[in-house]
Order: sequence, then C-alpha cells, then structure tokens
Amino acid sequence: MAQLDLFATPAPAVAARGRVGPAPQPDDVIALGRRLPADVRLGTSSWSFPGWRGLVYDREATPATLARAGLPAYAAHPLLRTVGLDRTYYGPMSAEAFAELGAQVPATFRFLVKALESSTIAVFPRHERYGAHAGQTNPRFLDPRPVTVDLLRPMIDGLGPMLGPVVFQLPPQPPERLGGPARFAMRLRAFLRNLPEGPTYAVEVRNRELVGPDLARALADTGAVACLTGHPAMPPIAAQANDLATPHGPLVVRWMLGAGQEYEAARTRYAPFDHIVDPDPSSRTAIVGLVRRSLDAGRPAFVVVNNKAEGSAPASITLLARELVGG
Repeated sequence: MAQLDLFATPAPAVAARGRVGPAPQPDDVIALGRRLPADVRLGTSSWSFPGWRGLVYDREATPATLARAGLPAYAAHPLLRTVGLDRTYYGPMSAEAFAELGAQVPATFRFLVKALESSTIAVFPRHERYGAHAGQTNPRFLDPRPVTVDLLRPMIDGLGPMLGPVVFQLPPQPPERLGGPARFAMRLRAFLRNLPEGPTYAVEVRNRELVGPDLARALADTGAVACLTGHPAMPPIAAQANDLATPHGPLVVRWMLGAGQEYEAARTRYAPFDHIVDPDPSSRTAIVGLVRRSLDAGRPAFVVVNNKAEGSAPASITLLARELVGG
C-alpha cells in the first residue's frame, strides 16, 4: 500500500529529493544480467522494502521514501526488468500518473499491472474496507465498461510500450458465486472480448476448481493467457501450465507464497526480506523450465516474485537467473 504515495510529486523532483541510489552489484550479478535473454523479464511484486538495502538500494530508507523515489534505483538492477504495480488493484490511476512511472525507468522496462479488484470479485468480502458494500453483490464483476474507462484507457495512454501484461486476479470466492467452471468461462470469454485491443490480458484464478479445459478454451478464444500463480491454494505451477496452455502470448508467472505458508505469518517470519529463509528449489526449477519452454517457442516470459515466496524476492530472482543461464 506504500505505492499509494508514489504519485504525489512528478518523477524528476521526487528522484532529486529522495536520493535513493542503486546498490553496487557483485560482478557475477552484473554478468548474469548480461547473459539473461532479452525476452526474460524478472521482477518483484512491489519495490518499497527497506530490507533491500544492499540488495537493490544503496541506503536505508522508509517504505514511503522508496515508494516515491526508489523505482529508478530498482530499475537499475541488472536483473530487474519488470515490476508488479499493485496500486491499480485498489483504485484507478490517471494517464499522467502512469506516464510519471514510465519516466522513471529505462525504455526496455515493463510494468505488470494488476487490474481493478472491482472487476474481479463477484461479492464484496465482509471486511471493513468495503464499507456498506461488504457482503453485497458486485455489479461491476466482469463488466468491461468501468474497468476500461477507469483503468485500461489511462494505462494504455500513459505507459504506451512500457505496458506489460495486465493481470486480472480473481481472489478466492465461493464457487457458487462464480457459477462453476463452464458458466464462469463463458462469462469471462464475453468480458475479455470486450476489452480494448493491444495489451496482453492475463487471468489469475485462486479457485483451483476453475483450472481446466473450460478456462483454457476461454483464454485461447480471446487471445488472453493464464497468469500462473505460485500459491498454496493452487495446484503446482507446472500443473497449471499444462492445464491452461494457450497457443499464443507470453508466459506470465507470479510466485507469491511458499507451500504450507499463510500470508501474514510469512510476512512476519520473513521480514525484513533481506535473505532466503525457506528455500524452494523445486518451485524455482519448475519456473525455470517454463521460461525455457517459452523461449524455445519464441515467446517472452514475465516472472514476478513476492518476498513471501522464499523470504527475499531479489535473492530468489538471482537464484532463478543463475539456474536459467547455467551460471
């Protein structure tokens, strides 16, 4: 949520005031960056973590400072070529705010943008954050019109060629609210067909019963792709890839949470996210295998890693890169 503070000041003024620089990188990490294929974009699900001092940033800074001024230093890291933009899950952004982001990173950098939550939940959860809407049916669920106006058009105009995949993350929901795999896939197909042309749309589900041929056909019919998620609630990433394979588009992976972990407990256990705590070599190997298959098919790959996957997203990315290039 610290990303919410990022857009209060235009990028050049923010960078000058914040004075957050990139951490010096070891020669082997610099070499990894040179050897990493151009079509492989590794990144993290956010960038405002003080514990990354020495890994990504050259000094200690608060989450708010990093949210405002850390992105240029993040994008200077030899291995970090994309980042997850989560602010857009909670509310709209203007084209100007997107353009300010794009001004802080190299032209080869790409943003993996999460679409508005209001388009992906059938019923508002019973949580104080939703106020009077809690527990109510969401009239904007899989409605292409509001998400297009509130997010997609400004995003396309603001980021232009720096826009990577747009992820529609559907959180865990009561299956009856989704209508079952076939009915859900039919509704999703109509939704995707009415979104603006241009971006790659990726669909991430957190109900494992939706992973199957109905969803795969909906993705194939609309040119969308699956966002494969590493999460205890879901089948293994490789199994998702087999069940949701499409004949087009990039590989999109979000490695979110280690097996057997719960989000809040993992955050407490892993903070300040400066080293690997629970190594998960099997997940890393599975992701590397999918990236290689994607490259062999002539398709780019986007892999975003959360701190809660192994304890430190930048450290996990370094290990992924080493395994991928064989160094």
